Amino acid sequence: MLLGGDVNTPRTFCPQTVEDAFYPSHDAIDFYHHYAEDIKLFAGMGFSTLRLSINWARIFPNGKDEEPNEAGLAFYDKVFDECKKYNIEPLITLCHYEIPWAIVTKYNGFSDRRVVDLFVKYATTCFKRYKDKVKYWLTFNEINCAGYCPFIWCWCH
Repeated sequence: MLLGGDVNTPRTFCPQTVEDAFYPSHDAIDFYHHYAEDIKLFAGMGFSTLRLSINWARIFPNGKDEEPNEAGLAFYDKVFDECKKYNIEPLITLCHYEIPWAIVTKYNGFSDRRVVDLFVKYATTCFKRYKDKVKYWLTFNEINCAGYCPFIWCWCH
């Protein structure tokens, strides 16, 4: 089964992993486990800013959780502390084409007004938690894409 798609086959998006499927976007750098060495290498290249996103589902796994996931918040504390160690300024995107899957399945993503309130809760949690560690914030990655590439915003269909 080819999930990556090609000129004749549309790319397939699945809510779960399919055994023996090709996922071109699933093999990555594993920043979660290698952030310290990655940031050190980044500093060694002379960069002073690191753009990354905070994964909403890592903070509110089910989207509507009463309290944020402390383990998720602590991960980003460690990442930002590592950046500071090398004088690297984090530039944070809050929503980089991903939202908790429970929000997608229950509310059809941002099609439902209640999701805006859930996003505000998530964003406020991040702003308060990292107010002394993050100076630069982007709410959504390339928000203008919805106008000229609306299919990108249909990840929930």
